[in-house]
Amino acid sequence: IMLHSTLALSLLLIAVSSNLAMAIKKEKRAPQTLSRGWGDEITWVQTYEEGLYQAKKSNKPLMVIHHLEDCQYCQALKKAFAENEEIQEMAQNNFIMLNLMHETTDKNLSPDGQYVPRIMFVDPSLTVRADITGRYSNRLYTYEPQDIPFLIENMKKALRLIQTEL
Repeated sequence: IMLHSTLALSLLLIAVSSNLAMAIKKEKRAPQTLSRGWGDEITWVQTYEEGLYQAKKSNKPLMVIHHLEDCQYCQALKKAFAENEEIQEMAQNNFIMLNLMHETTDKNLSPDGQYVPRIMFVDPSLTVRADITGRYSNRLYTYEPQDIPFLIENMKKALRLIQTEL
């Protein structure tokens, strides 16, 4: 009888600890901090350098979103970006994604100034695509929530340009 209860207790402990481990794992998966609200299903790289490395390795363009937490235009764009299924799907599958709340040392990422929000594309050949611009002549790489269809076109353009030019 002693052996039987020890075995039962051991099994109970194993069951409890594996459930606990699963709960901890689930807990860790929860809010993905790197997304910062731009899309939790997207895999985000942490740094520009990592983004360049992944772009080259995977032959996917890198999309860099410069933004700030207390910028109302960034918040509005982020909401539209996160709610758009087509953007989210393309970002998940076809791009290396980075959102930054600080400037990089790469001056190519701020060809017309360091404003936010600013979205730039970098080719897998590590060329910053300064030719993929938004709708505004004073801030070439900014987008507003109503420009989401235009951003989608630019994402497609970034994908097309790789296939034709490399």
